[in-house]
Amino acid sequence: MIVSTRGRYALRVLVEMAEHSPDERIPLKEISERQEISQKYMESIMTLLSKNGFVDAIHGKGGGYMLNRKPEEYRVGDILRLTEGTLAPVACLESGAPKCEKEKNCRTVNMWRKLDDLIETYLDSVTIADLMKKV
Repeated sequence: MIVSTRGRYALRVLVEMAEHSPDERIPLKEISERQEISQKYMESIMTLLSKNGFVDAIHGKGGGYMLNRKPEEYRVGDILRLTEGTLAPVACLESGAPKCEKEKNCRTVNMWRKLDDLIETYLDSVTIADLMKKV
């Protein structure tokens, strides 16, 4: 599994938003400039997050984006599943993948399932609040 820039940027932006006042609306332009991400790309990420209930978008003068829940309520696994589509380490474990005809004789499938479970469990245990902590 390789996490794309879309997933990495979504996490960075949510951490930045969490570090602001909960009632503060942050304009897209500010987020884009601080994160050094093109405004157009940032807009596609924020639209995805907004349409899926991760942030609230307020349009017009004084508008911007804001979190709609506490940082500890945002699980990294949920954000990456949204931005990446899957966290599966191999195609045969992706949601909706056709049943593999070699599964019964596959000597590696159980290893991939265990890895998939480890990835999902770990990423669902990490929150935006955890990412806010400086190491």
